[in-house]
Amino acid sequence: MRDMSGIGGNEMNLKVEVIGVSPPCTRCKKTEENARKAAAKLATEGIKVEVAKLDVTAKETISKYGVLMSPAIAINGRVRIMGKVPDASFIEKLLHEEL
Repeated sequence: MRDMSGIGGNEMNLKVEVIGVSPPCTRCKKTEENARKAAAKLATEGIKVEVAKLDVTAKETISKYGVLMSPAIAINGRVRIMGKVPDASFIEKLLHEEL
């Protein structure tokens, strides 16, 4: 994890995008739920995590991410997981890697 002490006390921000089908399937729902759990855990550390849901079939999502399998998770604009349902602790680990 990078030393963030020189940022002057500002909150650190991360953006998680859960990419899945709409309406969501069970796997996509669980992935979003786990992403929100991880975001809540990081919030206790003073790290703000925005969680958004994207439709894997939307033209904007396809052109931005090119995701072939859902669910997928992008963190700060980069796909980190595709085709798997990660648990909250794994998502939390990935979020810490982005700091």
